[in-house]
Amino acid sequence: MTAMPALKGQETWQDQVLPILRSFDVRHVVYVPDAGHAAAIRGAEADNEITSLALTTEEEGIGYLAGAWLGGERGALLMQSSGVGNCLNTLALQAMTRFPLLMLVTMRGDWAEFNPWQNPMGQATEAALQLMGVRTWRADHPDEVAPLIQGAATMAFNGDESCAVLLGQRLIGEKKWVK
Repeated sequence: MTAMPALKGQETWQDQVLPILRSFDVRHVVYVPDAGHAAAIRGAEADNEITSLALTTEEEGIGYLAGAWLGGERGALLMQSSGVGNCLNTLALQAMTRFPLLMLVTMRGDWAEFNPWQNPMGQATEAALQLMGVRTWRADHPDEVAPLIQGAATMAFNGDESCAVLLGQRLIGEKKWVK
C-alpha cells in the first residue's frame, strides 16, 4: 500500500483522527480491523479512557453505539466501504431513535482498486448511506480530513444526526496485490 506521506515532523491525517474523537468525549471506538484506520485503532486500544472493540461485522457497531449513547457515552464506528452494505438495514435504528452516530469509512472500489469485488459497494457507498438518511462528506486530500471529521462530529453529537466521513482511497494509498 502506498499512502500519501507526511512531511518530516508533520502529523499525518491518520494521527489527527483519534485526538478529534477525544475532543468530542468519544469513549467507544468500534471497528472491523482495517489498515486505513490502523493508527486510530492502535491509539484507541492504548487509551485507558476509551473502550475499543473489534466487531465481527459492521452492523454490530450501530447497536453497540446506540447502547453506549443510552448509557450516556459517545462512540464512533470505523469501517471500510464494503461494510456499509452490511449496515443498511441497521441504520433504521438511528433513523427511528435519533441517537448520534458518527462513522468513518475508508473507501475501497474507488481510485486504483485492484480487487473487482470491492467495486460495486465502493461505487454505491455514498448513495446508499444518503438513501438511509446519513449525512456524508468525502475527503480525498489529507488537509480535508480533520475539518470534515470535526464538522461531522459536531453535527452527530450536537444534533443527534447520523454522519459519515468517507476517506477516499487516494488518502489511504494504492493497494497492491501481493502473491
